[in-house]
Amino acid sequence: MARSTMEVAFLGTQMTQVEDTKYAKVFYGDEPDGKTEHGLSIIGMAIDESVADEVFAAGSQFEPLQLVRITFEVARGGQNKGKNLALHIEAVTPAPAARATTQANPQGQAQAKPEQPKA
Repeated sequence: MARSTMEVAFLGTQMTQVEDTKYAKVFYGDEPDGKTEHGLSIIGMAIDESVADEVFAAGSQFEPLQLVRITFEVARGGQNKGKNLALHIEAVTPAPAARATTQANPQGQAQAKPEQPKA
């Protein structure tokens, strides 16, 4: 199976449980084709069952339309078509608060105060 990543606008994660089976999806936005849709095209991708809880929970940390990186595996589907299964989702850039801290102090070390000259 092939593995790939893509960067897209995050829309949400969804989990449905029927008896002992979990059905999980991640939704993301894509560029519209201009013919059948305008605005943001909404696309859903199934989440691999083995990581369904993890990927579903990760969705709670993203803002709508935040740029995320989805790692997915292309499995064989019916009629010789590929079936994308999400394995992992992460933010493309750190959260704004973390980014501000990183910019203010790139080495992550405490800033030393300059010594005052003695009179």
